[in-house]
Amino acid sequence: MNNFKVFIGKNICVALPGLLQQSGVLIDTGSDLIVLFNGKDFIYIPISNIHLLYIDEDLEPIDSPTQKPLEIDSDSLSLRKILTNSKGIFSEIVVAKKQSIHGYVTNIMNDYFVFYSPVYNTMYISLQHLKWLIPYRNDQIPYSLDRTILANYPSTLSLARSLDEQIKKMFGKMIIFDLGENTRKVGQLLSFKNNILELVTARQEVTYVNAKHVKAVHLPRND
Repeated sequence: MNNFKVFIGKNICVALPGLLQQSGVLIDTGSDLIVLFNGKDFIYIPISNIHLLYIDEDLEPIDSPTQKPLEIDSDSLSLRKILTNSKGIFSEIVVAKKQSIHGYVTNIMNDYFVFYSPVYNTMYISLQHLKWLIPYRNDQIPYSLDRTILANYPSTLSLARSLDEQIKKMFGKMIIFDLGENTRKVGQLLSFKNNILELVTARQEVTYVNAKHVKAVHLPRND
């Protein structure tokens, strides 16, 4: 168990990569994540991405919640179990900067998980780079869409155990890394050697991407 257990019941602020932060009352802590409640949502934050954690003296008092959306015993609370329990539950995740992705988890593999989004379709998300997961309340549906529209349209790509091997299944395809936050991370995948991905962009410029820093991968459409 990590040292954050002493802060349970206290208002804290958590600083994360990309100048991100979350504040709330610490509800629970597990082997590799913490759970905050901000008065509205439960926020599951992997400890590996926490840069700073401290008491937030300026935060207004927050009433304790009566129920957790993803009930797991504190002794076995972990990121992998939270992702498993959130399968099929509408959620918000953040992996790159401040851009939220809305949808639901469909599969959990060795070092990544599969997330279906009505905007981006099937996505492959690095476990290492997940900043947080916020399950929706029962009465919420992304974009007020009909639930049948949000049914998963599975990719024809079979799932590999690792993210690197999954990316290798995309050779020759148009591919988008990290939600296309940089136009040089959008292009045709040409090769993958020694942790370096080779792309050719729209203007036929070759770009190299370090696979270790890839946060999310998706195709322009489900292939």
